[in-house]
Amino acid sequence: MPGYSPLLPLQTDPDDGIALTKTYQEVARQNFKMLVLTIPGEKVMDPDFGVGIKKFLFENAGIELNSSLITRVREQTKKYLPYIEIINIDIGDPERSPLNTDRNILSVKINYFVKPLDLQDVLELLFDF
Repeated sequence: MPGYSPLLPLQTDPDDGIALTKTYQEVARQNFKMLVLTIPGEKVMDPDFGVGIKKFLFENAGIELNSSLITRVREQTKKYLPYIEIINIDIGDPERSPLNTDRNILSVKINYFVKPLDLQDVLELLFDF
């Protein structure tokens, strides 16, 4: 079965050589995840691309952090992935996390809607350093 793009992280596949995304939903999800994870300046020829979510990990948790992270996700999505509409962004409270043992934790859950596919999906990310 043909695919649309390489599945990241790259993996081998006995049929295709490298594993490929097989549905438009997988492509949209992977594009969105890469936008959120990419650090601004990391993409060649487009220094503004990316949310750089990991840089928020060592910031002081609170309303300011949540606000700037939510704003950055919304702005980047609107600019680079206009076919995705953000429904809700939930940033977990590290103080109430069962994983909290004086570690830096960032938990983000993004509900989004892929307009051309008329499909709702969720991207959940947990960073624990």
